[in-house]
Formats: sequence, C-alpha cells, structure tokens
Amino acid sequence: MLSDSVTKATQDLVLEGDIAAKKLAQTIGKPYSTLLREINPFDSNAKLGAETLLEIMKITSNAAPLEYMAEELGYKITPNNQ
Repeated sequence: MLSDSVTKATQDLVLEGDIAAKKLAQTIGKPYSTLLREINPFDSNAKLGAETLLEIMKITSNAAPLEYMAEELGYKITPNNQ
C-alpha cells in the first residue's frame, strides 16, 4: 500500500480492506458519512482522531497507518509474535 499521508493510508485501509466501510463505521460507533469525511485526505475541515485510528487498526488487524507513521520517523514496527 503506497500512501503519501497517514490519512491516505487510513482511507486505503477503510475503503479497500477486508471489512466493508459501513460495517467498520458501525463497529466503531461512528456514522458512515462521518467516517468517510474523517478519512478523506482532501477535507481539511475534518480530522481523524487518534482513538478512532487505533480502533480502525484493531478491528481490521491492519497496522498500515502505523507503519507509515513509523517509516516517516525512521522506524520500523514488528508484531509481538515475531
């Protein structure tokens, strides 16, 4: 997954992941339209909160946004089970 921002990495995860975006929104307790707005990298008036991002990664079992952040800071992450 190539992304140029953490928001884009999250948008890719939500829209292209194994869990449907509507189901994901319902699971995290957020209206679908709100979630889509928060993950839109072109909407500067809506922001994705850290807690919501964490819930998205937990539910999807996908740390791509975290990996993006780590790489931007010069780090790599590895799962605990490795």
